[in-house]
Amino acid sequence: MSSKSRAAAGSVPDDGVLFGPLETAKSPDPAITPGPFKGTRQSLREWQVPEWYRDAKFGIWAHWGPQSAVEYGDWYARNMYIQGNKQYEYHLKTYGHPTKVGFEDLIPKWTADRFYPDHLLGLYKRAGAKYFCSMAVHHDGFDLWDSKYHPRWNAIATGPKRDIVGAFKKAAQKHGLRFALSEHLAPSYHWFSTSHMSDKTGPLAGVPYDGADPAYADLYHQLPKYYPYGYQILNDRQAPVQWKQHYLNRIRDLVNKYQPDLLYSDGDIFFEEYGLALVADLYNVSANVHGGRCEAVYTSKLPSDCEVGTCILDWERGVAAGIPANPWQTDSCIGEWHYNRGARYKSPKYVVDLLVDIVSRNGNLMLNFPLPNSGELDYEELVILDEITKWMAINSEGIYASRPWKIFGDGPVATAPQTGEGTRFNESGRKELTADEVRFTTRGDTLYAFVMGWPEKLALIKPLATSSPLSPPKISKVELLGYEDRVMWAQDEQGLTVVMPEKKPCDHAITLKIV
Repeated sequence: MSSKSRAAAGSVPDDGVLFGPLETAKSPDPAITPGPFKGTRQSLREWQVPEWYRDAKFGIWAHWGPQSAVEYGDWYARNMYIQGNKQYEYHLKTYGHPTKVGFEDLIPKWTADRFYPDHLLGLYKRAGAKYFCSMAVHHDGFDLWDSKYHPRWNAIATGPKRDIVGAFKKAAQKHGLRFALSEHLAPSYHWFSTSHMSDKTGPLAGVPYDGADPAYADLYHQLPKYYPYGYQILNDRQAPVQWKQHYLNRIRDLVNKYQPDLLYSDGDIFFEEYGLALVADLYNVSANVHGGRCEAVYTSKLPSDCEVGTCILDWERGVAAGIPANPWQTDSCIGEWHYNRGARYKSPKYVVDLLVDIVSRNGNLMLNFPLPNSGELDYEELVILDEITKWMAINSEGIYASRPWKIFGDGPVATAPQTGEGTRFNESGRKELTADEVRFTTRGDTLYAFVMGWPEKLALIKPLATSSPLSPPKISKVELLGYEDRVMWAQDEQGLTVVMPEKKPCDHAITLKIV
């Protein structure tokens, strides 16, 4: 046990977070907000994707919390308790041994001393985001709001001592952005089990880390004896019923306080009837706010959850194959999820190409700009954001409120099987898109062809050939967005050929507006 007196921090509140032996599942508290949806699969299949979400296409996310205080990358709160991990070694060198300095000691270091949400969301609005997502709670179990069911470990009680979620919502409303929240809570019970372990070698081998201290069980959880410390996320059989109910209570509190337009869940609909009750509550709260019409979206990473109505399928760091019938979302990041001082960021071209590719396939992109401890974007992030802003100012007409064409695109990459195509985490297998690649979107009778690089003299859009089996429209007008003069073009059996001007209208993909 830690050498310092942790019990002096106070007694653990009796809020249902302390668990004994694993129990069989029971029914959740049925108190769902009255409205059109019940907490059943059958009822939730009646949900339909709101038009605002179909039209939005681009959102920005602040994946930010107390783990960002260290500025040393993803999953710090878990990995600092795994002997041999680079974050364990960093923690040992920088702060001390995790038997003496635990994650709870790092939370006050999250200062957010340069956190200006109005300024941030103003930048995001200019960059073309139509919705903004605030982290609400990560696997570390720290709530970024005035949490009714987690009174000791929230952003009002410690750390920045500020309602981060509330501040972000106020700024989102001011800038006319739809407001989203992300919650990663359900796996915390298992994810944080590393805090109960100990070194396997060395002078402190066998001495439990601070997570085993009962005085902090409301943060690190109280685990049964002989708990199976491992990696896999809990399923219904493994999770104690108290945790399921506590999870539901916490996220219901979040939904009712902030009434989000989108709730991102880092996983699926957790714990069956508990998760279904949560989704129904989200949708009914939204319906009550919008005169009986549900405007809210829930995301799941399990395809079977989203087959009929219910929710949006989210592909973490991945792109769907082809054009799925239902709208979907990619959540990705310009670097790592949590801020890392040594991270390498995606280039502006990569981000633009990713956005266009996703939108051409009936998807949305929710892009994380990881905030450092201070809450202020670093210089490289501002450069990337500025490049996105410039590109969107010229080309966003073909992005917002668009729908897919008959095919998403053409070119060597579009027509060749890609590494991991149609699976999550397939970003690493993406090939660079050049002027040989084209992606399509439509708005009404207008077709947009994005050429994914700058052709030297001519752009040839082969799928628009008069002989194409796609039966393309007979073209009457072609414009190059961002170029004020007319462009010369011809449509024949080879395709649509467009003569490029001497100077390109923008960096990265160019957009041909075709009527």
